Amino acid sequence: MQIHSIGIDLGKTNFHLVALGIDGKVLIRKKFNQKQLITFTANLQTTLIGMEACSGAHFLGRVLRSQGHDVKLIPAQFVKPFVKANKNDFLDAEAIAEAVDRKNMRFVPIKTDDQLDLQALHRVRDRLIARRTAVINQLRAFLLERGMTFAKMPAKLKIAMPEILENAEANLTPRMRSLVSLLWSEWKELDQQITVMNTEVEQIAASDPACERLRKIPGIGPLIATAVVASIGNGAAFRKGRDFASWLGLVPRQYSTGGKARLLGISKRGNPYLRKILIHGARAAVVRMKRERSSFGPWMDALQTRAPFNVVVTATANKLARIVWAVLSTGEEFRPGGRLLVS
Repeated sequence: MQIHSIGIDLGKTNFHLVALGIDGKVLIRKKFNQKQLITFTANLQTTLIGMEACSGAHFLGRVLRSQGHDVKLIPAQFVKPFVKANKNDFLDAEAIAEAVDRKNMRFVPIKTDDQLDLQALHRVRDRLIARRTAVINQLRAFLLERGMTFAKMPAKLKIAMPEILENAEANLTPRMRSLVSLLWSEWKELDQQITVMNTEVEQIAASDPACERLRKIPGIGPLIATAVVASIGNGAAFRKGRDFASWLGLVPRQYSTGGKARLLGISKRGNPYLRKILIHGARAAVVRMKRERSSFGPWMDALQTRAPFNVVVTATANKLARIVWAVLSTGEEFRPGGRLLVS
């Protein structure tokens, strides 16, 4: 039995495996738990194994690679066209086995433990920030119903909170005062947790050589540098910087037919979190960067004369993404003059 490729459909507890022969016929169709799957693959001849890039794929990919197999992770949207007829777990595994053998298929690099840890840190921090925003909005709504309004910035409300709780003449019932006090305590606790995580991100960025190189690029700080390294490592998954910018969704969405090119708004594909913080960094660069010292300062000045501000910001984010990829893939450093200096 000559196995040509294997597809594994991952689940929380059950894993479905389908092996295809050289002629594309199904040779094996089995269902395992995780321990059984690892034991089964350890006794197989080394072969090409494909999985969707989802939760648990990076751990299992490292285990199978240590057994000698050639493991590749595929984005789920690229597997869907290979699913025949109705959808079930074995058909998904068969589709993965067919897709992984395609020469022009796009794959996801298997992340290291350090990358996964750093990515988890960013995700927890982002969730805490969203939770803090929800707490602040709820406080504003409760206080507005009691006739108390504040400026849009959270800092104004934060300064006023102790006085609101201590003022006995404030239009707050005992029950509402208790709820407001609870939300105020939650706000302060979230602030402390976010501060601790920010400090940890800054420490990682200061100790990682790749992050140090990225931080020399305008608009790239510790947060963006660590998020990029956690997401793409050294950028080997992309052939060029334009591919990375396209993966981030920072290029126009295209709908062309009949030889007529039609470009729409940005595609917003890829990692939404990474795209969001990169656009924030680009906005800071557009507003604060000393353009006379940068090679793309004149480009930015010329673009700003003919395009709206948000278009300039998005275009700058695209350019920064391409520079980020160049710094990571070459191992060189960025200089304000715009050229890369070999380290």
